[in-house]
Amino acid sequence: MSKSIQIKKGLNIPLAGAASQATSDDKKTTLYAISPADFPGYTWKVAVKPGDAVEIGSPLLFAKEDEFICLTSPVSGTVKEIKRGERRRIEYVSVEWDEKNTQYAPLAEISDHWELLKRSGLFAMIRQRPFDIVPGNQIPRDIFVTGFDTAPLAPDILSKLDKKRMEDGLRFLRKFTSGTIYLSIPQDTKVTSGAAQIVEFNTLHPTGNPGTQIAQIKPVNKGETVWTLDVVTAERIGRLVTDKKLSFATKVAITGPDAKNPHMVNTFDGAALSTLLDGEIKETSEKVRVISGNVLTGIKENVQTGFLRFPYRQVTLIDEGDHADEFMGWASLNPKKFSVKRSFPAFLGGLKRPFNFDARVKGGHRAMILSGEYDKVFPFDIYPEYLLKAIYAKDIEKMEKLGIYEVAPEDFALPEFVDTSKNELQKAVREGLDYLRKETL
Repeated sequence: MSKSIQIKKGLNIPLAGAASQATSDDKKTTLYAISPADFPGYTWKVAVKPGDAVEIGSPLLFAKEDEFICLTSPVSGTVKEIKRGERRRIEYVSVEWDEKNTQYAPLAEISDHWELLKRSGLFAMIRQRPFDIVPGNQIPRDIFVTGFDTAPLAPDILSKLDKKRMEDGLRFLRKFTSGTIYLSIPQDTKVTSGAAQIVEFNTLHPTGNPGTQIAQIKPVNKGETVWTLDVVTAERIGRLVTDKKLSFATKVAITGPDAKNPHMVNTFDGAALSTLLDGEIKETSEKVRVISGNVLTGIKENVQTGFLRFPYRQVTLIDEGDHADEFMGWASLNPKKFSVKRSFPAFLGGLKRPFNFDARVKGGHRAMILSGEYDKVFPFDIYPEYLLKAIYAKDIEKMEKLGIYEVAPEDFALPEFVDTSKNELQKAVREGLDYLRKETL
């Protein structure tokens, strides 16, 4: 029997440019890349060199702390480049796809379930709470699988999955915990599972975030560890254990006000944006910000050199806005401006209609004001402003008491959006989690 939970604190941002369900198969992206920065918690070392032939699931990088944990190639082909930045930091490893080559790395003979998941690259797609990192070897208390995403313009990730393989994946995950597997889905979705407990949520953002689901179902306490993943990863695990094959195929939503024809594209993880977005940007757009992911948590990328970053399955195109020349500037009473504080007359016509947001911050940094504005969009039993102050002060005792073990940076995306002080809250939380982990482990 499923459980139903209603979240009242949150905000659905009405961004224009939602993708239709029409799917394009004509994008022949030949270059794919994996960025180790998307997989926090480990030091990654390169396992290949340019020119090496790789198969689907071949290790491209491995964790220095645990060599079984790998980041694997999403396609078969040839290693194109190992891109390094400052201090020889690895930015990405790219692979040129050989479409005629469909060889898979030999994983079927691995009998140990921990080793199989780690070597396949799917283990790195799971996250651990606390710290929001790739898991270690701790046995998780529970595993939380999310079946929907409520971020702006996020695609439907559940309806077109192979439900049998998803169930196989959920059943395999039971080998890793003696606790409960929770599967969170939108209300009125017809999904059943014998391996997981179904929990239904309304779709007010951020109910699609694993942190929100965990806080409402069974919060994380100090000394406890839980895992989180989405249903796409669960389905991939099911394919691996049932069909003995890895698949990194994915559907990507091309979205946003500057998308010429917002729709879905079939591709693989790590696809090059230069091909993925070829012909997808409006000709009338002057200067476009390309975001791998959604506007709240996504990563700004260069359309010529960027790639689809993990864990995102959407690309958002919005105006930079730096060319805007508005009468009265921020004080304008333009009815096309959106504001959660009802500072503009748009709220008189309703705030659910689509708005053409741009990338401007529209205000400068100020000291944090204890106004309670975060609480209106933060559905945790936590005082977010006081937790952030403890993070800024690096006060570990207060951080622990105020609930830092429950949160991840993405949980503060909406507070950052409504923040009058224009603080980079997600960055602060990431730094706070890294500092806490360094000092306590």
